[in-house]
Formats: sequence, C-alpha cells, structure tokens
Amino acid sequence: MSRNYDVIILGAGAAGLMCAIEAGKRDRRVLVIERADRTGKKILISGGGRCNFTNLNTTPENFLSANPHFTKSALARYTPVDFLRLVETHRIPYHEKKLGQLFCDRAASDITAMLERECRGAGAEVRLNTRVKAVHKEERFTVEAEDASFSAPRLVVASGGLSVAKIGATSLGYDLARQFGLQIQPPRPALVPLVFQERDRKRWCDLAGVSTEVVASVCSGGLNPQPAFRENMLFTHRGISGPAILQISSYWDGEKPIHVDLAPGRNLSTELQSGARRDDAAWKLLVREILPRRFADRWLETHPLAGYSDRALADAERELHAWEVKPDGTEGLAKAEVTAGGVSTSELSGKTMESVKVPGLFFVGEVVDVTGQLGGFNFQWAWASGFCAGQVV
Repeated sequence: MSRNYDVIILGAGAAGLMCAIEAGKRDRRVLVIERADRTGKKILISGGGRCNFTNLNTTPENFLSANPHFTKSALARYTPVDFLRLVETHRIPYHEKKLGQLFCDRAASDITAMLERECRGAGAEVRLNTRVKAVHKEERFTVEAEDASFSAPRLVVASGGLSVAKIGATSLGYDLARQFGLQIQPPRPALVPLVFQERDRKRWCDLAGVSTEVVASVCSGGLNPQPAFRENMLFTHRGISGPAILQISSYWDGEKPIHVDLAPGRNLSTELQSGARRDDAAWKLLVREILPRRFADRWLETHPLAGYSDRALADAERELHAWEVKPDGTEGLAKAEVTAGGVSTSELSGKTMESVKVPGLFFVGEVVDVTGQLGGFNFQWAWASGFCAGQVV
C-alpha cells in the first residue's frame, strides 16, 4: 500500500524546501524525500559556509538559458526582497558583501534552520536517508523507495544538478525528465575553474595562489556581445580560477579562447610616454605596479618589449589588455559550483514550472536549464521557482 499525499517533492535543497513551505501553507499534505542525511547540504557549504543566499540586483540578465526570457515571470513573482523579508522575520543577521550579494553573518546553517522551521510550521513532512528506486504514473504518481512507496497527484522534482557529487548529487532529475519524454539541454559544469594546456601549465602554474584583478570575457567572434566580468583571477596548480574565471566559465563553449584584461582601466602606453623615462626599466616598474610582483616578473620574462617605439608600446599594452587563454578544459563537475543545462525550458510553464506534456509534474531549481551567475543568483532562482510551483501544486 502506498502512503498518500497531495504533493511529493524529490529533494530537500533550496528549491524543494521553498516549494514544500508554500504548498504546506495552502493546506496541501506534502512529503519531501531526500536521499542525504540532512536538508540543504549545498546551502551549508555555499559562500564559504556563510551562504550567499540572494542578490539584491537580480535581473533575468543574470541567468544563462536556451530561453533567456524564461526566468522573467518567476523572478518577478518572488523577488530578493521577498526572501529577505523571510530572513528578517527569523532575525537572521546578514550583511551585503559587494554588488548586492547578501551573506549570513554567522553561518549558512541559519538558512537551513529557517527553512526547516518554516516546513514544520506549514505541516510539510521531510523524510531523510531515502533513496528513490523508481517513479511511475497511472492516475497518480507513485514513488518507490527502498522500504516504502508513496503516491500523490502532483510530483515536484527538485533534485538539483550533477555538481558536487560528494554531497550526494545524482542524475535523478534528468533521468525522470527523460522517462516522461521531456527534452534535456546537455548538462555541463558551470562556475568552474579552468585548466591550462600543458605548455601554459608549465609556464604559469608555479604561480598558484597569486591573485589579481582582471576583466574576463569570451572571444565570441560573432555579432552578439558576450558578458565580461571584472573580478579577481587566481592561479591554481592546474590553471586559473577566482570569481572572474568562474563567471566566464559558464559562457565558455569549450573551444573559443578566453580574453583576460590584466590591466583594466589603465592606459599604459600613455602613462609611459608622459613619464620622465621611456625605457625597459620604466616599463618594468609600470607592469609591477599593475600586477603582483611574481606574476609581473613572469609576464615580463615571457612578453619582452620589442623596442620603445609607439607601435612597440601599443603592442605590449595590447597583450596586457587581451591575454588570450586557450583552456584545455575545466575542472569538471566535481569542482563546479553548479550544473548548466538541464530540463529544457520549452517543456515547462514559466509561471508554474509544470510540465506542458505531463500534468502534475513540476521541475524547479538547478535541474532546470537556468544557470545564474556567481553572487547569490542561483539561490534566488531556487527560491523563485520553488515558490511558483508551491503556489499551484
């Protein structure tokens, strides 16, 4: 015999818990099934343990999807201010770090504890350490677990993506979408460090730990402008990381080079020409002023001046403003913060997250082909998509 509910939610992460809260408030009998031993494991490790839980500057332009308009309805219906109101109701201290990014003052566990309290208050049942063996639908959805089965007329898939497998990421959401005939945009790592080709690894990777401010962009070669991100870049033992690189990795197609402006906002040739000296020593001083000393010395060693003419200086500056990096790949899903791709937005209602083919089947959060930029945007998508589904299940 199956245990009957109004709504079954697969996944007790950000989107799943938000959906459970909203559905429970509407007097739905809700069951949340989670394979891990606690809720919100990805919340707990986010933001260095402080959880960058939203971004005040959230717009649809902060998201990558095959349909760039898909997020508009959900983001308008549940805004960062709405989630912030919930945080303040629970008296969780927070601060704005930069660029609208909001973090907990204490720990990310403040957010998971808040969501758990809200679930209890809404009457939602959360079942941990439960692995889903099979899902099928006749008149109702039936979820088969190892020791029990559960049924409901509405099923919400909030199982997340493939990133961070060590905390339990699986392909369940994508498998279920395919089972029910929904299209998938191929999943791939996003917000992920990049790996150098062998030649560049030998040249740069002993600088691991060195960080500098850059502007990173993708060489598009087309008419559509690509985003550029002014943040720090960090050398690693295998390549480059840091916020600027994590951001641009989501837009990298795996083939085109990446441009890194190592001297954003600076006009070096003009600065050198206006100085008292115009020689190799003056150029070295200028480069060392812009870049960390170890990186500056390596750059000067690998990119020597071809003379002191206006053209030679312009060429040297051009190299600094457009360092071309051809990555060998990424660090993969194990190191990615999120998974890009997922359930095609053409398969879902942008207002409710319900499948347009399978009534009663919903997908929310990271499992959907919506990927936010770094800075709290992915959590805001989780809250918004979970909220929208919770209003109608």
